[in-house]
Amino acid sequence: MASAKRDFIDIAAHDGGHLRHLLELTGRIKRGELAGRPLQGRTLAMIFRKSSTRTRVSTEAGMAQLGGHAIMISERDSQIGRGESVADTAGVLSRYVDAILIRTFGHDEATELAHEATVPVINGLTDLLHPCQVMADLFTAGEEFGGDMSALRVAWVGDGNNMANSWLNAALRFGFTLRLACPEDYGPDPAILARARAGADVEVLGSPREAVVGAHVVTTDVWASMGQEDEQSVREEAFAGFQVDEPLMGLADPAAIFLHCLPAHRGEEVTAEVIDGPRSRIFREAENRLHFIKATLLDLIGPRERSG
Repeated sequence: MASAKRDFIDIAAHDGGHLRHLLELTGRIKRGELAGRPLQGRTLAMIFRKSSTRTRVSTEAGMAQLGGHAIMISERDSQIGRGESVADTAGVLSRYVDAILIRTFGHDEATELAHEATVPVINGLTDLLHPCQVMADLFTAGEEFGGDMSALRVAWVGDGNNMANSWLNAALRFGFTLRLACPEDYGPDPAILARARAGADVEVLGSPREAVVGAHVVTTDVWASMGQEDEQSVREEAFAGFQVDEPLMGLADPAAIFLHCLPAHRGEEVTAEVIDGPRSRIFREAENRLHFIKATLLDLIGPRERSG
């Protein structure tokens, strides 16, 4: 009997053991321990409703390095951009390719695609979640502080957006301490927060200083994400005092690192001194997106490793 199809849509949908396996596989890939072209003859469709640098290039390069092929499907150039249903798109693509990655606005579109497709689906970003980025961030933190994620203390400063939601899901599964500092009315998704609070040491605070004290990882994102550009001026006022600067980083653990998923707006959510300073790991973090997506692709559509 064929095994059930697996997807990577939401960190919380996977148990800690599987997530740790993905991080271990990421490390093996980065260290060059997996030789050959294990995805030779495999094809990935990439549906992009949002613009992208890191997600597109890391995924396309990763497929090529593993021996496979990636097909970019933009909204402008595909029938999904002209109103073709998600179900019809899933049905067609499932007969052409071995997996699908989607980067879109509404999270429901990603979950519907995963439900309708008969091949694995990867969430490359939705307005609700950004799981691959946070997993790469956790791998980056592990390179600095060791593989026991439960010992980490992470501080999120800024908007309660898809990154904040994914950090909550990661805290739930890995057991680390998470403090989120968000302006009033800009907190994370209430249901995701409630679920994380029930199983992890998670707290939402109004003070960045309180959140950052003793943190090993300090991380943030732009104040206005894609699709929110018309809110820029309102958000600048609401987020005053939520900038990551040197005095704020001074409250973190002496060995603390700074992460940012990029793109960044220097002088807004973070100062140039921090993001370009010695504690910043933004480019290693970006590199690790490549290694993690390769691990995910191998896990979903690669040859199964034999035990014993």
